[in-house]
Amino acid sequence: MNILLKAVKIIDPANKELHLKKRDILIKNGTIAEIAVKIEAEKQTKVIHENNLHVSIGWFDSSVCFGEPGHEERETIENGLLTAGKSGFTDIILNPNTNPLPDSSSDIVFLKSTAKKYATNLHPLGTLTVKSEGEVLAELFDMKNAGAVGFNDFKRATKNSNLLKIALQYAQGFNGLVYSFPMDTQIAGKGVVNEEKTATLLGLKGIPALAEDLQIARDLFILEYTGGKLHIPTVSTENAVKLIAGAKKKGLDVSASVAIHNVYFTDDALMEFDTNFKVIPPLRTKKDVKALIKGLTDGTIDFITSDHTPIDIEEKNVEFDNAAYGTIGLESSFGILNQLFDLETTITLLTKGRERFGIETPKLAKGEKAAITLFNPETKHKLTKENSISTSKNSAFFNCELKGKVIGIISNNEILF
Repeated sequence: MNILLKAVKIIDPANKELHLKKRDILIKNGTIAEIAVKIEAEKQTKVIHENNLHVSIGWFDSSVCFGEPGHEERETIENGLLTAGKSGFTDIILNPNTNPLPDSSSDIVFLKSTAKKYATNLHPLGTLTVKSEGEVLAELFDMKNAGAVGFNDFKRATKNSNLLKIALQYAQGFNGLVYSFPMDTQIAGKGVVNEEKTATLLGLKGIPALAEDLQIARDLFILEYTGGKLHIPTVSTENAVKLIAGAKKKGLDVSASVAIHNVYFTDDALMEFDTNFKVIPPLRTKKDVKALIKGLTDGTIDFITSDHTPIDIEEKNVEFDNAAYGTIGLESSFGILNQLFDLETTITLLTKGRERFGIETPKLAKGEKAAITLFNPETKHKLTKENSISTSKNSAFFNCELKGKVIGIISNNEILF
């Protein structure tokens, strides 16, 4: 299949030669054949020429959940990858949030084989412990060899400090990336939202920032002792940013991410008891949001994620205390980030982070495999339950005005608009 992109504006801050330039891009059989000011269309070439069309290298999301296997009603792998692709993502990291959980090499092989032949690449995580129960390490080495890019007991804290120590020591033998979810469950107790004024007004039990900060401090002390590679997913507090910054200054091999909803909303969004805003870690204060955004811009926080988590309607349409945690976010990612940051920063945030997981970053250059996202940064629109293509409809971003619209992706010799 031959594709010719006409007069597209390239957003690629790492590529000084092409960044902010308008060019034609010719793709032949999935490979970039030519980039030039003007390219004449050959026979049997699909020409794409749209007003204000921009392109970048394909986007990357480091924290995505589907449902298959076990929770296909939430999201199948097929529809999940379709949603990711139409949201601009050519690579996603899939969290272990299924039934059964992927805690063996055969589980990883199943996920990878099921996700073949789609435009968006799926890179699975395995669990850190068997059944994510926090007691016995899972088959880390075997899962790594089968294609797991890291090990994560999704949204479950590693309570046993010695287990985390052993995991970090053991994973060094094969360059494994160990996750630790930042929450001290004893401090968090039965809290469901941020422990602040809003929680008191609503009569909801709070999760103090201390629960996150203590866990991160512990994990960083263990990392300093053991060495190895540690990832702290979806941080949410001001002190978390400070702790991670201090660890990086010491030279510790630590990375961190933040969820888009935690830099866009504060706990004020909870005033209507809308369970789509019930997320973990919880929405925090304006002070925390400001620190998180600063952490993103100065590089303390390595990447931002949709933290896309489909949830059955039956688990959301209940009392707030009993509702499941999570919001979907793939479809709103670009439109929200493009409001918070300038376009170049937005694209940088959407494309960085692959190297941490051993994934090759695509390049916009002749002879390179095409992994390209197409978008219009100015189009304004709203995501609604009716136009969302995700199977689950639990978005905190429904009816928010989004700035910028994804046109599609070209990846794996597929074109998805």
